[in-house]
Amino acid sequence: MNHLTTNTVIHRHANIRKALQYAFQIGLLDYNPADRVTRPKKNTFESEPYSRAELEVLFEKVKGDPLEFGVIMAAFYGLRREEVVGLKWNAIDFENKTIAIKSVVTAANVDGKQVLVQKNTAKTKSSLRTLPLVPPIEDLLLRMKTAQDAFKALCGNSYSKEYQEYVYVNQLGQLVKPEYLTTHFPIFLEKHGLRRIRFHDLRHSCATLLYHEGVR
Repeated sequence: MNHLTTNTVIHRHANIRKALQYAFQIGLLDYNPADRVTRPKKNTFESEPYSRAELEVLFEKVKGDPLEFGVIMAAFYGLRREEVVGLKWNAIDFENKTIAIKSVVTAANVDGKQVLVQKNTAKTKSSLRTLPLVPPIEDLLLRMKTAQDAFKALCGNSYSKEYQEYVYVNQLGQLVKPEYLTTHFPIFLEKHGLRRIRFHDLRHSCATLLYHEGVR
């Protein structure tokens, strides 16, 4: 016998109730029987941030994966997924070794279609900040820039020109979507046998302990 999760039961109850509500509205039913069903309480997932040892394993496993940049930036700098995706090359000052967090990318539904919304200001004034560009992050960014230039030359006209100012793009130049980080992160953890946490939990990790040398 298959056992459904609480969240699945709630979702199915909502669909059934919607259908029965329509039947009630057009006179086929005297009442909506779904309203007499007590729904289970929704499960809430609680997780603890990764320890230093767990982060070391995660960073090793994620090398070369499309999630790598998102994981590193969230864990080390505490960036939200919208800030990671919204990071532009002109925000990286390789000479003065700083990263300016001043833009975000969010997803929105427009006429039933999901589109990316680019904003040049962060969520709040406190989100507008300048961070130190430490050697491990600088090396990662330089590798990404080299790879992007190579893919741009290889793909030619097939390479997207729309997001050239952004750091976090795929091999065809398309901007990585914020939802990609949150949906693929747990899949990645399961695949590699790592403890389940949410992508958001990386912000509360102790990753700074791994990179504290050189940070002022």
